Amino acid sequence: MLTCAHCTVTACRDAGTEKIPANCPMRDETAMRESVRKYRDDGLLPFFQASAAVEADGYCQWPRLREVGEFCRRMGYRRIGVAFCIGLQREARVVVDVLRRYGLEVHSVICKTGGVDKAEMGIPQCHYIRPGTVEVMCNPVAQAEFLNRAGSEFNVIVGLCVGHDSLFIKYSEAPVTTLVAKDRALAHNPVGAIYGAEGYQKMRVEAPDQG
Repeated sequence: MLTCAHCTVTACRDAGTEKIPANCPMRDETAMRESVRKYRDDGLLPFFQASAAVEADGYCQWPRLREVGEFCRRMGYRRIGVAFCIGLQREARVVVDVLRRYGLEVHSVICKTGGVDKAEMGIPQCHYIRPGTVEVMCNPVAQAEFLNRAGSEFNVIVGLCVGHDSLFIKYSEAPVTTLVAKDRALAHNPVGAIYGAEGYQKMRVEAPDQG
């Protein structure tokens, strides 16, 4: 079992291996060497270098929206995709406008594209948000396919649902980053539940006992 979240040594921070725990993944030297090799051999080095540059240059100064724009600029991207939730259409419009000011050609696709009834996917009425109505499903596969056809070089998620975001990433041909992680209960600030998981948010975070 890998338990980095509970590690009290974090020898990795100092690039040291003298005091690493018995189950530390760094003990697998073959896997470590292979991962580093892939940056060079799989053509990932420019992408990783641009990531590191944006991290350093904007550290604790730039909001994530600017980081996205700066990263695209440093990678030389020209065509960007934005996959967004209909509930964040206003926010998506702002994102698109900002990214266009970076000189980018921005294509945006809404989650409800296609207008497909959830019933076609075998979703029962008890799992509708408004039972008894025609409810259009989110369509992350179509979002990805439309952006693929548009030739996007980098895609940005704005508030896709849990699971829908995973499907979008799976079918996107371009690399994907998340700008907004959906959390309807906390104004799309999921870290709020983490900070309060042992306090005020405890009852909302933990699943009821399944017995």
